Order: sequence, then C-alpha cells, then structure tokens
Amino acid sequence: MYSNYGYRTLSTFARKACLSMSNVRPTIVARCIQSGVEKSAQQQQTAADVQLSKPKTGIMLFNMGGPENTDEVHDFLLRLFTDRDIIRLPAQSTLAPWIAKRRTPKIQEQYSKIGGGSPIKKWTNIQGKKLVQILDKISPDSAPHKYYIGFRYAKPYTEDTIDEMEKDGLERAIAFSQYPQYSCSTAGSSLNSMFRHYNKRRIAGHENRIQWSIIDRWATHPGLIKAFAELIKAQLKTFPQDKQEEVVLLFSAHSLPMMAVNRGDPYPQEVAATVHRVMEHLNFSHQYRLVWQSKVGPAAWLGPQTDEAIKGLCRNGRKNMMLIPIAFVNDHIETLYELDLEYATELAEECGVENIRRADSLNDNETFIQAMADIVKNHLKSGEISSRQLGLRCPMCDNPVCGETKQYFANQKI
Repeated sequence: MYSNYGYRTLSTFARKACLSMSNVRPTIVARCIQSGVEKSAQQQQTAADVQLSKPKTGIMLFNMGGPENTDEVHDFLLRLFTDRDIIRLPAQSTLAPWIAKRRTPKIQEQYSKIGGGSPIKKWTNIQGKKLVQILDKISPDSAPHKYYIGFRYAKPYTEDTIDEMEKDGLERAIAFSQYPQYSCSTAGSSLNSMFRHYNKRRIAGHENRIQWSIIDRWATHPGLIKAFAELIKAQLKTFPQDKQEEVVLLFSAHSLPMMAVNRGDPYPQEVAATVHRVMEHLNFSHQYRLVWQSKVGPAAWLGPQTDEAIKGLCRNGRKNMMLIPIAFVNDHIETLYELDLEYATELAEECGVENIRRADSLNDNETFIQAMADIVKNHLKSGEISSRQLGLRCPMCDNPVCGETKQYFANQKI
C-alpha cells in the first residue's frame, strides 16, 4: 500500500506536469490534475485490495474425498487400498492394485446409480464458503479467512493443497478434520500424509512457512449434537402418526476392523459419545442402537452390521426404523447408495420393513455450519495446537509414523 507521502508526491508531480503546458486550456489542465489525483487514488486502492486479498488464516477441510465421476474410481480405490493407515494387506504393493482393478466396475456401477460421482467435494465447497463468511464476521482478528479442501484419496489431494497454501503465502493455518470422531485410519491417515509431505518438502529444500494447528475431533460439540437432533426430529414427522412412537433409531457409522479396535483406536468410543449426546438432547424419546456399515473383506469388523441389524429388528417384530448417518458430515456413496438404495429400499423390501427413512445428512444445515464456525473460532482463541488426546498413541500402536506425526505437530509454534 502506498504511504501518504507517496500519494502527495504523485499528486504534486501530476499538477506540475500539467501546469507546465502553457498552451493547454485551464479546463484540460484541471482534468489532468484530477486525473493524476484519481490515478494515484486508484493505485492506492489496488494496493489495498491486494493486501486484503491475502488470507490471514487458512482452513484446510480434510476428508477422504470421493471420485467426481466414474473415470476417477480406479485411482480413488488404488490410493485407498495402498494406504496402510486404513487397511493392511499382505504384499500390499501387489495386492492393492489387483483389488482396485477388480472392484472398479462394481463401484462405478454404484456411483452411476447416485448421479455418476461423489458429491463430497460439492458439499465441502458449500460448507467452506459459508464457514469463512461467518468467521470473517465473528472472528475479525483472524480475518480474512480462506478455506481449502484436502482429500486423502481424491483430488484435490492433501499434498497438493499444502503446496497451494504455501504458495499463497500463508503463515497460519488450521487442519480441520471433517471426521467428527477421530480414528487412526481416517483423520490419523490424513495427518500422517501431511507429515510425510512436509518431510519431503524439507528434504527437497522448500521453505515451509505455515504454522499449523489441528482440529482433530469434535464428537460432542453442542452445535453438532443439535444439528443431528434437528434432522432426526424433522424425519420423525414423515412417519405415519400412529407409528412415530415405535420408530427405532439406528445410528449408522462406518465400521472399523477389529484389528484396529484392539490396537486402541478411539473411534468406537467417540462415535458412541456422539450417539449418547444426541439421545440426551432428544430426552431419550425413542429406542435406539449404534450399528456399523461398509465392512470389506472376511476379517472381523465392528458389529452389528447395519444390514444385519435391520434384518434382526424385523425378525423381532420391530418394522419401523430410521437410519441416521452419525459419522458423516455430508452425503456420499455410503449414504446415497448403501443406506438409501441397498438397505432402505432393497433390503427393507426383502425383510418386510413397514416404514424406514434416513435422516438427512448434515450437508449445508445452518445449525451445523454455525457449529463449524464456532469450533474454529474457539480453537483460534484457545491457542492450542490440537486436542490433548492427539498426543497419545494407541496402546498397541505399531506404526512408527504415528509417533513422528504427533511430534511434528506438537512442535508447531503458533
């Protein structure tokens, strides 16, 4: 931005230059002087706009992501199955590409039935735009804010987003997990990828200016709980009035291999904490269960599985139920295909369900977006790097990168 001294100098120069033209009419001289003044003012404003356009605080919304079209499915699956933080396979470098290739046609077919691709990026963009609009108002000290998207298995990849943020000249950024409940296989994997990428940047001689802090879990935030409760209440009203009291609430979350659970992954407890708080908010108005979906392979996973729970309830004469995606912040294949089509349509018809509905996903719910803004504002105000829990490795952790990642972020200076 030009200083006041610079502004006066430009104005004086323009005035002298114009007055020296003795054969020019006074009105033209006046216009010339005015033009010089206006040009100087415009230059000032341009410099001010450039200064204001540089974000003071960057917020990377990180998630697993999803293929935007069926052509991206194979690469998405390949990155997923080669990630040892989420799944461990024998001879993984060989087996993972084979699995990805084998499963691609099936997954492409599923995406074709929900519009041809994942809506995760669409919803994350909507959430991000609304988030920074609120933050600029309620947290002016850290404004202007800019959101970024960092996906683990789909574009924009976390690593590319980090490079973009560094090029933008940011010095302060927040990695905001879009998994409300922490798991080593989800948020942990994304944080490990951040650490690995920064390590590569350091070795390559790149300057790393950003100081990071992390919002790594927010399973019981009051705004999140309120948003879930509002969506459940709204969906209950769509059931026949004489059946509303009978509805069983099935809170469905992505399952986790028991191998990870037995290492001490906190995910099951944190999901259960969310469910309990939601039911408290609802005054325990209905009977409920926490169930688990999306199991892959023959190994033991957290149960009961959502589809098996639906079958079991029907056998027991409970044929009115609601599915609630409790560990997702937006719609994607697990809600639109697995819950809506596989379970609430095909399976429900097979086992004789009377009434089954799914609570809407959080998506652009106003209460939820406000909760996101409140979480970021409070995080900035706290001056903390992360939650205290992030620093604790699982009791049976056997991944050395986890320890390095936790130490890397603990050493950040904000």
